[in-house]
Amino acid sequence: MLFLAMAVLVHKYLLPVSEQMKSLAGSWVALVFLSNFLFMLIIAGSLHLFLFTFRLQGKQLKYDHRESHELSRKFTFHSQVRDNMFWSLVSGSTIWSIYEMLYFHGVARGAIPTVTLTEHPFAFVLWLLAMPIITSSHFYAIHRLLHWTPLYRTVHRLHHRNIHIGPWSGMAMHPVEHAFYISSVLIHFIIPSHPVILLMHLYGRCLGPAFSHSGFEKLIIGNSPVLDSADFHHQLHHRYFECNYGTAETPWDQWFGTDHDGSQAATERVRAKVRARATHEHT
Repeated sequence: MLFLAMAVLVHKYLLPVSEQMKSLAGSWVALVFLSNFLFMLIIAGSLHLFLFTFRLQGKQLKYDHRESHELSRKFTFHSQVRDNMFWSLVSGSTIWSIYEMLYFHGVARGAIPTVTLTEHPFAFVLWLLAMPIITSSHFYAIHRLLHWTPLYRTVHRLHHRNIHIGPWSGMAMHPVEHAFYISSVLIHFIIPSHPVILLMHLYGRCLGPAFSHSGFEKLIIGNSPVLDSADFHHQLHHRYFECNYGTAETPWDQWFGTDHDGSQAATERVRAKVRARATHEHT
């Protein structure tokens, strides 16, 4: 609901489709890049300050009670937080903005089909219902691809330097991975949707990881949980690597035998698979 509300407000007050968008030279392009940079800075930054700098929640509902952020030479600038901020803001928000800019430019020029809420309310609702399935299925497919050894070593390894994750870890990716990861929005370039749906899709892809990588099951204010946060399914992926490539919304991991439910039996199964693959690669 947060990302839908953001999308409605941004489309109405910041980015209504206009004649100016027919040109890529207008001030609207700068607005896209600046607003997305600020959205990421504010949301990921606020979560980091709340959970890790000021520790306003302590370790309540934290999945892994070990310290989460490292000072290590494996990270850019030898700091996990600085590394994650750099890749999220410099690469992540830029590639996100390029997709968004191209969409609005295409809509303004009539090259990308859209639907209106007044004329096609059913289509709008259908998009809302289908979005979790679309994004989760796409994520599973490209995530499996990124774990192919050549791509893992050259691209995806950057993200997996984060074993103990935090809000800035979610979008800390190689630029090639950003391009793959956000590419699920290309469906809106082909199948008619609505700019609000496109924006909600982008916010879920690009701002959602700040929550899902926070490391805390819920955010607590006072003594009350107020917001679901981290994704335990994906938390296990960062710990064990060769499992949970998708999300809990779709059963791809169960169907392909890559599911890890947090049990010791699942851990042994994953480790056995890794050992078997290593043996195969060295024979």
